Amino acid sequence: MTDRYPDSVLFTPAHIGPVELRNRTIRSAAFEGMCPGNRPSQMLAEYHRSVAAGGVGMTTLAYASVTRNGLSFDTQLWMRPEIIPALRDITDAIHAEGAKASIQLGHCGNMSHRKTAGQIPISASSGFNMYSPTIVRGMTDDELIRMSRSFGDAVRMAMDAGMDCVEIHAGHGYLISQFLSPYTNRRRDRWGGSLDNRMRLMRLCMEEVTKAADGKIGVVVKTNMRDGFRGGIEIPEGILIARELERLGADALVLSGGFVSKAPMYVMRGPMPIRSMTHYMKPWWLRWGVRLCGNMMIPTVPYQETYFLDDAIRFRQALKLPLIYVGGCSTRQGIEKVLGHGFEFVQMGRALLRRPDFVNRMKDGEEIAGCDHVNYCIARMYSREMACHHCAGDLPDSLIRELDRLKAKAAR
Repeated sequence: MTDRYPDSVLFTPAHIGPVELRNRTIRSAAFEGMCPGNRPSQMLAEYHRSVAAGGVGMTTLAYASVTRNGLSFDTQLWMRPEIIPALRDITDAIHAEGAKASIQLGHCGNMSHRKTAGQIPISASSGFNMYSPTIVRGMTDDELIRMSRSFGDAVRMAMDAGMDCVEIHAGHGYLISQFLSPYTNRRRDRWGGSLDNRMRLMRLCMEEVTKAADGKIGVVVKTNMRDGFRGGIEIPEGILIARELERLGADALVLSGGFVSKAPMYVMRGPMPIRSMTHYMKPWWLRWGVRLCGNMMIPTVPYQETYFLDDAIRFRQALKLPLIYVGGCSTRQGIEKVLGHGFEFVQMGRALLRRPDFVNRMKDGEEIAGCDHVNYCIARMYSREMACHHCAGDLPDSLIRELDRLKAKAAR
């Protein structure tokens, strides 16, 4: 077989801090919805084992909350001592397949409800989050100090569980991002106003994280290049935030964008299949409310391969630390394009949900993961575990028709 990419670094090893990955691919921290009772399940273990067996350099368990009040979902990981043995079983299985293991640590802030969080959701500022929808309370100074320590505690638990890296979630409109963004941070004290003030919580969290990591595991941070709407962070501030994360000791950055409560499809691109999303919702009033208003709440942002690359190149030019590209990498050609611009690693989510062995397939000459980018996997995860529609096996005809229509529309 002729190698179309003779100068490729894709299958060469590289480091994130003290950790060497066997190649340049990482399974992105895409929420799996596989943790009933907020604890790891056998389904979660088997999925990540399969991705590791499929050749990826590192796989990332997604969206583990550092505290109970940071949970968005009932099927989301909550970091606490009693789940460490089950996490250790997962990391052992990943390591046995030759891959490294990472876990994303974060806090949802205002993206929750009293029943899930165990209290009124907290954020940078008080108000009402229409997207949830819920009343939100601004955090006190003491709460913010305790929150930063919770991030450090979560890192120590990740280390006890055998993780090789942690990924701190500072983007997508979750808690740290809610402090960074002027859209959600309307405070007039030392935590708000100037960008320097808005970065204060991020600094505290990073101090606790790097102290806990102590150079023994890799510290990755997911950060927004821009929030994706007027009034949010734009690239000049995004670069300043990234440079501050570099100064604070991050070993690598994941460059992303978008805001779950304001510009959700800016993160993922493509349509949100509203009928598929509501099909799995249990409260009838929520199901019909989203069906009636969903297209207005979650407007389509057209998908294109490597859709964040133009923005990410500007960050590559401004930073020295390793950078991890995420956003629309589902073909070998797209991956090579990204690596050719000097990015050390590529993260993939939907591509590895469609084909967990896509990395090994690329070694054998395959070029395309086969993802249709109609986001059934995202629509489903709000109520059930994440799954590709090609693999779900239980789709009613009405959902198949919706997905076929969205695929045909995107092909025009």
